Amino acid sequence: MAVPKKRTSRSKKRIRKNIWKGKAYGSRLRALTLGAALFFKNFLAGKNITKAGKNITNRKKEN
Repeated sequence: MAVPKKRTSRSKKRIRKNIWKGKAYGSRLRALTLGAALFFKNFLAGKNITKAGKNITNRKKEN
């Protein structure tokens, strides 16, 4: 015979919801950070930018 389950309290519901939102926020932040890093890497790849006399662009190493 089916027995109805007890109702989840508001505090438990809020705790679970906030954990879920926190995980989503972390994923969103990682995705945006990665996207920005890739965008600026491609943006700066063609420019010759120097800092304190050192070239900071990504150049291929000569063998």
